[in-house]
Amino acid sequence: MRLFTHPGYAVMVLLTSFFTISSAIAQDNVASDPQPYTAFSALPKYRGPALSPDGSRLLFVQNITTPEEVAVLKSYDLKTGKNHYLLKSDNEAVKINWYRWVNSERFVVSVRVESKRGKTKVHDTRLISLRFDEENPELESLISQHRLKHYATNKNYTPQFQDEVIDWLPDEPDHILMAIDVVMPGLPSVYKVNVVTGKVKRLIKGKREIRDWMTDRQHNVRIGVTLNYESGEREVLLKEGDEYKTLFSYNAMNEKGEYPLGFAKDPNILYYRGYKGDYKAIFSLNLSTMEHSEVYADEGYDVDGGLIYSSLTNDVVGIRHNGRQYWDKSLAGLQKGLEKALPEYTNTLVSFSDDEKNYILYIENDVTPGTYLIGSREQGSLDLLFQQYKQIDQSRLSKHKLITYKARDGIEIEAFVTLPKGDGPFPTIIHPHGGPGARDFSGFDYWTAYFTNKGYAVLRPNFRGSRGYGFSFAQSQMKGWGLAMQDDITDGAMWMVDQGYAQENNLCIVGASYGGYAALMATVKTPELFKCAVSFAGVSSLKHLVQSSRSFLNNEFVKNQIGDDSDDLEARSPYYNAKGITTPILLVHGEEDRVVLVRQSRYMADELDDLDKEYKYVELEAGDHGLSIQRNRHRFFAELDAFLDKHLSHSSSKDTVSAVTSQ
Repeated sequence: MRLFTHPGYAVMVLLTSFFTISSAIAQDNVASDPQPYTAFSALPKYRGPALSPDGSRLLFVQNITTPEEVAVLKSYDLKTGKNHYLLKSDNEAVKINWYRWVNSERFVVSVRVESKRGKTKVHDTRLISLRFDEENPELESLISQHRLKHYATNKNYTPQFQDEVIDWLPDEPDHILMAIDVVMPGLPSVYKVNVVTGKVKRLIKGKREIRDWMTDRQHNVRIGVTLNYESGEREVLLKEGDEYKTLFSYNAMNEKGEYPLGFAKDPNILYYRGYKGDYKAIFSLNLSTMEHSEVYADEGYDVDGGLIYSSLTNDVVGIRHNGRQYWDKSLAGLQKGLEKALPEYTNTLVSFSDDEKNYILYIENDVTPGTYLIGSREQGSLDLLFQQYKQIDQSRLSKHKLITYKARDGIEIEAFVTLPKGDGPFPTIIHPHGGPGARDFSGFDYWTAYFTNKGYAVLRPNFRGSRGYGFSFAQSQMKGWGLAMQDDITDGAMWMVDQGYAQENNLCIVGASYGGYAALMATVKTPELFKCAVSFAGVSSLKHLVQSSRSFLNNEFVKNQIGDDSDDLEARSPYYNAKGITTPILLVHGEEDRVVLVRQSRYMADELDDLDKEYKYVELEAGDHGLSIQRNRHRFFAELDAFLDKHLSHSSSKDTVSAVTSQ
């Protein structure tokens, strides 16, 4: 137990069990035997805790494995200690997306359901409204199709996405505002919905290619964002009565642009994300004077996060960027006090009661899996709530190091290096992220933790096309798959060898989604570099990827990103270049993946088989793109574990590395 104070705040940390756990962090030089892969392939035990507006109750999801594998949405009464088991999901036919309190007794939950649009498999979303104590409810959509069809032009059309809430109407606790494309796909109207009865009233009919609507803090619809799916032209419109005024216009495919984030309490102040030079920053626009002001920028990086609002003040109090950045004095003081008390961790305030007296804190670091704490500002207490991966032995894990290396054309690439305990060189995993418009960060990552637990060094490069590094860097992915983006990954692997971290001829490339594509493409472009390659849910044919997009509204955006020249797409596709592959490959794909269709791996497996290449293909029953089903996550890691054991050696030679480095 320890007490710390900050002007105006006192927090008593009562975390005996937690500090027992975190004591393992200090054992940097203690290495036990590797844990089995199942310690890392287990789904996180808990996720998404959310406080009710009055702070008396908690919503969260618990993943349960016995007697059946399910995700259970539960409520917990903080005063009585009573649990309610509200909603059970198998993560297959139905998956819990998100949930939010509407008032202190009722919440809505978004669920994902499998569906078909013609012959195209897709995921639909539905919103369900429940009381905190409504156990084993019927899974009925908040809005009945009968009520929606009243507003539909085509009575046979059912909206795919029915969970977009644009205003939670805190002054009307039984109502929310929703945007639903009842009239035609991609053209949402605004509806006022009663969360108790499901009654619907249309406020604004979809028009002018407006794809997104936004309200001010007084709950008036003020902003519409248009998008022409064919040309990419976008406008940000200010609604003034029945008229619309253009605030910004640009081409979303290839131009820098501005996007609204939300209003201040003052309805004349609109926050938006724009560009300061090549990098995204946050600005404000005074709608009375049309004066623009810079609010927040981070030199050399994009500011990608959204606004943080206070339910207490009804105003913007900060932004999400590198955690939370508060300019509200009260919350900034709380954050500073938490940093002082828990300096070893990244501390993120994830939920508040409406009076902001009670809160939930999420903490983690490179070697500590996510842990949730619950705090009271009045009592000055901070107590352990639950841990996501209690079973993981932190003594086997290592901190990440942020490094930069130069690609062959001189571009600086940021990456994270994680080295296992002991002396190198090490067998090494090159682990490109998905997206490709994503980005790797510091903090706990269960893939990297598994690799270092096994004694592998890991490089996670933020190659060209990764988000966060400016417009030009991000745009370099356009029609660039397999080109400089791929070379960045190759150059990172060679950097690991040159630094003496990795041993030549003892590297494996492992990736998922775009990372899976990069792993397969590495076997085509650099067949001698890697001893093995692993692709989970990876793309093997860019031509088929573009063809699949024809069923969707964003087809032109996909062609703009990937390309549309048939010969070029084939040249940059592992499937069409499998003849020269000599690297052993593990292919794993979910049977019901709606993001990257399973045929991408089926085609690749067939081609490798026809060419008599060394490979193994595993198809996960009912599997999705995110390994969200427990048995499938275990199966994938079992295959990965055996594959890496077969192809990577734990015996290294410094002489070999010295010879490579001197070349």
